[in-house]
Amino acid sequence: MHPAKAAQGLADVVVARGARLHEGTRVRSIEPRVVRTDHGTVRARHVVRATEAWTSQAPGSRREVVPVYSLVVATEPLPAHVLDEVGLAQGETFSEHRNVIVYGQRTADGRIVFGGRGAPYHWRSAIEPRFDEEPRVFAAIERYLHQMLPATAPYAITHRWGGPLGIARDWHAAVRHDPATGLASAGGYVGDGVTTTNLAGRTLADLLTGADTELTRLPWVGHRSPRWEPEPARWLGVNAGLQVARAADAVEQRTGRVTPLSRVLARLTGH
Repeated sequence: MHPAKAAQGLADVVVARGARLHEGTRVRSIEPRVVRTDHGTVRARHVVRATEAWTSQAPGSRREVVPVYSLVVATEPLPAHVLDEVGLAQGETFSEHRNVIVYGQRTADGRIVFGGRGAPYHWRSAIEPRFDEEPRVFAAIERYLHQMLPATAPYAITHRWGGPLGIARDWHAAVRHDPATGLASAGGYVGDGVTTTNLAGRTLADLLTGADTELTRLPWVGHRSPRWEPEPARWLGVNAGLQVARAADAVEQRTGRVTPLSRVLARLTGH
């Protein structure tokens, strides 16, 4: 699927049903049944916060998630025989069980989109457009792609982009609603939000309307993750975890065996 087209299509549907969208409006605070913005105050029976990585920018919420960047590249359209050779003729998706995650899939027009982690965590959970581009990480992602699928090496990389993910301290997504205050939230998808947000939205709809369904009884409903450590422990811990992950991948690639470094990483990430 095409995530941007899915989001635009959803927006078109809700606007057609009477919803109003106010893009580019900075929210200063969220309170029970109240949202205060640069352009005025909004009052509502329910206030749903669904800000994912940007939750870390809100006052009082800096330690709820950390924004960790995932970067992506895309090849030029590949000949059918190359897609068949690498096993992607039918649009399969793929990944590799390394600690520094990589993932990919074929697009409708025959490209391979391939991405991964590896960008550093920025001090105090900073999010800036320039962080979407890390030449060193893009180079590593391209190198991993050509290692996994050597047949792609002769073809050009035509697109590079990225953005921050929202990661909870226990890597556990959550959907919450407090009927007493009208406050609700969903997030912590750790990069799996394209599909998980759809389930979260349907779950929130049932919670807000008071329905008792299979969705409202899912384990993530009401879950609360521990808060991330304050700085500088957060910066040191997240970036140390990244270095441990890289070291573990290097050892495991060389030896073909799981290294104790992977167990250290599991303790650092809490899962």
